[in-house]
Amino acid sequence: MTDELLEHNLIHRINVGDMLTRAAAHTPDREALVDGPRRFTYRQLDEWVNRTAHGLAARGYGKGNTLAIISGNGAEFLVAYFACAKSGIVVVPINLGWRESEMAYVFRHAKVRGLLVESQLLERADQALVAAAADAAKPHEVRDVFVAPGTGSVKAGSIAGRAYLDFAELATGQSAAQPEVLVGDRDPITYMYTSGTTAAPKGVVTSHLAVHLESITGAFDMEMRRSDRVLCMMPLFHTAQLNAICTPCVLVGATMVLLRAFDAETVLDLTEREKLSVLFALPMMYRALVAGQTAKARAVESLRLCIYAMAPMPNHELKAALETFNCGFALLFGQTEMTPTATIFRPEHQLSHMGAVGTPGINVQVAIMGEDGTLLPRGERGEIVYRSPHVTERYLDDEKATSAAFKHGWFHSGDTGHLGEDGMLWFGDRFKDVIKTGGENVASLEVEKLVYEVAPGVAQAVVIGLPHDRWGEAITVVAVAHPGKDVEPDAIIAALKTRLSPFKVPKSVIVVEAMPMTSTGKIQKHLLRQKHAAHYKGEGRP
Repeated sequence: MTDELLEHNLIHRINVGDMLTRAAAHTPDREALVDGPRRFTYRQLDEWVNRTAHGLAARGYGKGNTLAIISGNGAEFLVAYFACAKSGIVVVPINLGWRESEMAYVFRHAKVRGLLVESQLLERADQALVAAAADAAKPHEVRDVFVAPGTGSVKAGSIAGRAYLDFAELATGQSAAQPEVLVGDRDPITYMYTSGTTAAPKGVVTSHLAVHLESITGAFDMEMRRSDRVLCMMPLFHTAQLNAICTPCVLVGATMVLLRAFDAETVLDLTEREKLSVLFALPMMYRALVAGQTAKARAVESLRLCIYAMAPMPNHELKAALETFNCGFALLFGQTEMTPTATIFRPEHQLSHMGAVGTPGINVQVAIMGEDGTLLPRGERGEIVYRSPHVTERYLDDEKATSAAFKHGWFHSGDTGHLGEDGMLWFGDRFKDVIKTGGENVASLEVEKLVYEVAPGVAQAVVIGLPHDRWGEAITVVAVAHPGKDVEPDAIIAALKTRLSPFKVPKSVIVVEAMPMTSTGKIQKHLLRQKHAAHYKGEGRP
């Protein structure tokens, strides 16, 4: 690499880390981040990031290496993310809802070299490393473990035979100057793992270009401004929080206020104390916030926008939230592969188009495609497909899945829907049997396989998502018993709790006499969804 190539790259590249560099140059003394009692200006945050990047380089980390992050919502997560961006290192966020075996799979598949772990999660990281080392035929490559305080403190120790390093020491003694590393626009910034129609998660390769342009889309379409103070309480390991909210904040120089977990009283108090202007939460959280504000009013006049995700809000709950908070509401709709926003259900459409999922973001083109690859006219239902610079580069080491997703020159969402005559997108159903529950994606096939393993009395079983006031979709087993055998729902759920991550455990087992079948012997899941749609009616309300 010549100096001239690097110089040209630094001048005109698109790099996620440069968003922070420029925010610090534009407004160095503006508050960038609030993490409990800790507060950082943009200058302070950028200098911490730069020192950390130099510290990683000193330990041999460079372009193309991977760093996995096992962390809740703490400042160190964002510091590591932006330090890696400036260095060309790929970040692999680890979902804290995964089992240790799932973490181990990702360590191996993403060729993770280093781990950043919060202290309260060290035991889980240790178990995941042990699991990753158990398969000698598929060795992992984890060499370093860096520990952040999280909710505890950093003490000398080791996990899985490796002495770990205090994350803070990476920055100690390092320069605050900007790192100068040649990083391409389409080089990966993250491998985001998402559940699919098979049990093994897919690694979504997200480029610097995708994050940068999605951040522009988010900032523009949500009218984000430098004066905004934005609550960041959804998990940073999800692209929804990280790239639909946090990177747009940095792009415009807004203030991010971190919170580790949702609690309605805490959020309302924090809104009043910090004069928050933007919230991002799930529909079930807004239901609790409405109840909390109704019971004890806080001064929340600073709010201008409440963003929600996962699914449209029920009409009566949306109206109650609008009345309670007297500000705009907007739904973000998309998926991990879109980084993640595809459409925005904007404030002006909330009451006129209830149940819709919005219109395309400024950098997104949405169409509806038939099974033969033909684009369908407005009003006709088909698969929702996209064209956008937000779209993933590929699935990591999965050419088959990549080819299928990019067929006919459009990215295939796996969802069905239709466009109204006014261009509004209406979500219909899912081609892929993925259940979206509480903001997580769960592959039904994974659960179905385990049902058969733990319940030998089951002759047929399918796993579907049924409407639920709290979870959006509740994972539900529908089962038929072998003749002369009993099926005990409670026993099945208890057994699955020992084999699955908590968010993947079914909420109910429904035993039926027979399944609706097609002429070719396929179980008709859509008929089961229709028949049992009211199974959880009234559950999950505060």
